[in-house]
Amino acid sequence: MSKQKIGFIGIGIMGSRMTANLMKAGYATVIHDRNRENLTDLLAAGAEEAFSPKEIAEKSDIVITMLPDSPDVEAVALGTDGIIEGVSEGMVHIDMSSIAPTSAVKVSTAMAEKGVDCLDAPVSGGDVGALNATLSIMVGGEEELFEQVKPILEAMGKTIILCGPSGAGQTVKACNQIQVAMNFVGMAEALVLGTKAGVDPAIIVEVLSGGYAQTRVMDVRGPKIVQGDFEPGFKSRFHYKDLNIILQTGNDYQVPLPASSLVHELYGAMMAAGRGDLDHSGVITVLEDLAKVKARTTK
Repeated sequence: MSKQKIGFIGIGIMGSRMTANLMKAGYATVIHDRNRENLTDLLAAGAEEAFSPKEIAEKSDIVITMLPDSPDVEAVALGTDGIIEGVSEGMVHIDMSSIAPTSAVKVSTAMAEKGVDCLDAPVSGGDVGALNATLSIMVGGEEELFEQVKPILEAMGKTIILCGPSGAGQTVKACNQIQVAMNFVGMAEALVLGTKAGVDPAIIVEVLSGGYAQTRVMDVRGPKIVQGDFEPGFKSRFHYKDLNIILQTGNDYQVPLPASSLVHELYGAMMAAGRGDLDHSGVITVLEDLAKVKARTTK
């Protein structure tokens, strides 16, 4: 039996790498992005182009979306020339964006009326995980559908877990983004304090990486921070968006999130300073400004 044809919408930093891994696994792909320049390498590697989400759906068995925010997903999935206008009964839609759980349920409910099964499957692992097909994928939806499409997810990720019904994947992603943001801010405070006190920030990273303070965030981004490298693996404006979702979700479930609220303000300061396209590790620049020190060995 031949592999299903996959349509992929959202060929950005993450989506381009995820699509490339699907192609390496032998899946025929049709791709779409509103910025056609993002498609060049994948088209050269053999992907097919479509010119609207509707066309993607018409040409695919399974449609994957990887988009910036809840309104983007709702527009692409349910809007004019959207996926829903090109689907046929029995198709599958997997949304791998990070969006509000309520939006995931809204899209899933609308697609179900057309006979389309949905999973919300946001990811963690950044550009490195996307490149190496080692993403953590947290999935919300029906178990039978999850098992059916798991080989596709395994082409993009390593830790793939069904978290519960529709929306559960997005809820767990919100929890993930709380922890990641806290790790970035904790590392930033440690580096800024140590640097202001006269310690080489590279030494701080080396020492903390060998003890109880070690995190994957520090392993991946710590050395880059001290080199002044904020080339985005995940842009700060997207993490700020996730923090908005986190606070809204906390409000929806009446869960106080005091630390998340503070971190939200720090990332908000990044947006106000025009630094939204820096990597989310760039939150350290806000603390550097406040302390009037640069926690870097170069640049």
